[in-house]
Amino acid sequence: MDKKELGAFLRTRRERLRPQDAGLPSGPRRRTPGLRREEVAVLAHISTEYYVRLEQGRAPRPSGEVLAGIAAALRLTGAESDHLHVLAGTAPSRTGLHRRDVRPSILALIERLPKTAAFVVSAVYDVLAWNSLAAALMEDFAELAPRDRNLARWAFLGTTDTGAELQESTHGAEFRLHVVAGLRSALARYPADPVVRGLVDELYEASSEFARLWERHDVQAVQMLTKTFRHPVVGKITVDCDSLTLDDRDQCLVLYSAPAGSPDAEALALLDVLGTQAGEFQQ
Repeated sequence: MDKKELGAFLRTRRERLRPQDAGLPSGPRRRTPGLRREEVAVLAHISTEYYVRLEQGRAPRPSGEVLAGIAAALRLTGAESDHLHVLAGTAPSRTGLHRRDVRPSILALIERLPKTAAFVVSAVYDVLAWNSLAAALMEDFAELAPRDRNLARWAFLGTTDTGAELQESTHGAEFRLHVVAGLRSALARYPADPVVRGLVDELYEASSEFARLWERHDVQAVQMLTKTFRHPVVGKITVDCDSLTLDDRDQCLVLYSAPAGSPDAEALALLDVLGTQAGEFQQ
């Protein structure tokens, strides 16, 4: 049970709710945003004292029934409710380190996918595997050190340690929200993994935007359905973005494709022919 994170998460979820969201009168004397602690306690059918202690990080582990009541009172989404149970220590947790080895069948799959840029990311947004079209569209990851293949560093720090820049996307703000939410969930699942904690600490210290978003305690962002790149060879290219969770290794398979016959599909086909040689035209 991570009492400190649990308390902070409950507080931010409570403060985002309006009284009318819970069927309560707003009233003229509210000094703080969101619901009052006693209101959440009533809605969750628990004592105010116990709920206050939960937010302060002083309460013993709540039961599943109590957590369900709090989740309902705070109008938590499915992902937020799952995160609540992880923080409270009532959900199955992954111990040790997050996995970086990609299943061989997935490696074979991404190479066989036609006209699709495909890559696999770890729980901390390290690019672990990719096909040639992904390298042509985004970056030749083979030319980068493993540490520099991290999309979270790219999103908030702009470049890798080698100075290489990934292709610019017009959806950077949305992706940064995804990164923060994903890393917060990963840290809850792997509290003893020094790589996860180290990356969060690095970004928190180096990026004021990351620090601001981190303090929101969000664990779910709006799903990105499309993404637009500005490529130096083919110009603006918009792709459909599909993300498939690989539960057994806590990884994600990301697929970029375009509707058949569209200008974006033609641009992808051109990049597929050029391959990573497209990088020669970036000067």
